[in-house]
Amino acid sequence: MALFELTLILLLIAVALTALSRWLEVPYPSLLALAGVGIAFLPGAPTIEIDPELALALFIAPVLLDAAYDTSVRDLKRYRLSLVLLALGAVVFTTAVVALVGWKMAGLPIAAAIALGAIVAPPDAVAAGAVLGQFKVPHRIMAILQGESLLNDATALLIYRISVSAAIGSLVLRDALPVILLSTVGSVAAGYLFGRFSLLTLSRIEDAASGTVVQFAGTFAVWIIADRIGLSAIITIVVYAITIARTAPRRMSARRRVSSYSVWELAVFVLNVLAFVLMGLQARSIVGRLSGEGQGEAFLFAATVLLAVVVARLVWVLGYVAVIRRFGRFDGEGRRRDAPTFRGAVLVGWCGMRGLVTLVVAFALPANFPGRDPIVLAAFAVVLGTLVLQGMSLKPLLRLLNF
Repeated sequence: MALFELTLILLLIAVALTALSRWLEVPYPSLLALAGVGIAFLPGAPTIEIDPELALALFIAPVLLDAAYDTSVRDLKRYRLSLVLLALGAVVFTTAVVALVGWKMAGLPIAAAIALGAIVAPPDAVAAGAVLGQFKVPHRIMAILQGESLLNDATALLIYRISVSAAIGSLVLRDALPVILLSTVGSVAAGYLFGRFSLLTLSRIEDAASGTVVQFAGTFAVWIIADRIGLSAIITIVVYAITIARTAPRRMSARRRVSSYSVWELAVFVLNVLAFVLMGLQARSIVGRLSGEGQGEAFLFAATVLLAVVVARLVWVLGYVAVIRRFGRFDGEGRRRDAPTFRGAVLVGWCGMRGLVTLVVAFALPANFPGRDPIVLAAFAVVLGTLVLQGMSLKPLLRLLNF
C-alpha cells in the first residue's frame, strides 16, 4: 500500500510541475528530473531502486511504440542519409570519444570504457519527444530527430552487449557476427511477424476497450518475448509499431481509433512524468555507493563525460553537414529544400537529451563490472545534465537561430 500511495503522490507532484513548466516555458522533463533530485536528498525521502528489466518494459516499450506509430515511413526514406549518419555514425563516434575519456582519465579497461560510451551515446526517444513536443520545430528536423531516437538505441545496445561480454570475459570473437545478425535481421523479421499477427487479432475485436487492452498487452508481450529469445527488443518494437501503423487505421472504426488514441495519449503522458521523476530519485543511491575518498574524482570524471558527449555530437553533426554541403548537389527545388543547413545542424546537434534508457542500461551492469560505480554516476550526470543544459536552453536557441 505504501508503494501505491507513494506513486500517487509522485504522479500528482509531476502533474503540478508539468503545469508549472508550461507557465515557465521550460521543458517538463528537465523540471521533473530536477525535482526528483531535490526530493531524493530530502530527509526521510524514500529510496526507490529501479529494476532494469521492469523499467525498460514498463516505461520504454509503450512510449517507443507510440513514437514509432506516429513516425512516417516516407520521412524515414526521405531523410535516410541523415538518419544513418546519426543513428549509426553519431553513436559510434560518441562511443569512441567517451571510451577514450574513460580509458585515459579513469583507467577503465578498454571493453569497460566502450561499454560506458555505448551507454551514454544514444539520445533517448522519450526525452527527445517530450522536450521537442513543446516547441515549434521545423518538420524536417523533427522527423530526423524522431527517426534517430527510434533507431540509435539499437546500435548502442548492440555495442553495449558485446563490450560487456568482453569485459567480463564471456565473449568469443567468432560469436560476434551471429549476434549482430540475430539482433538486426531477426529483430526486423520478428517485429513484422508480430505486427501482422496483432493486426489479425485486433481486426476480430469489436469492443474498443477490449481492443485497447489487447494493444497494451501485445506491446509488453512483444518486448518480453524479443528480449527473452535474444533479439533486440527496441528494433522489434519499432518494426512492430510501423507495421501496425501502416494498416490498422484502415481496419479500425473511427470510434475505436478515437478511444485507442485517447488512452494511449494518457498512458504515455503518465509513464513519461513518472519516468523522469524516478530518474531524479536515483541521485541519492548513486552518490551513496561512492566511497568518500573517491567522490571528487568520480564527480570530475562524470562532468568530463558529460562535456565529451555534448561536444562529440555537435562536432559530428556539424562535420557531416559540412561534408554533405561541400560535395552534395542540390539541383531542383525539392533537393534544395531538403538540403541540410548549418542552422539546422546546430539545433540537431544540441538536441541530444539522454533519458531513461541510458540510466537503466547503466544500472543493468553486473555487480562485478570494472568501474561500475563511476560509470553509473557518469550515466546519471549525462542524463540530468543534458536534460537541464540542453532542454532548458532549447527555446532560447530556437529564437537565436530564428526558427
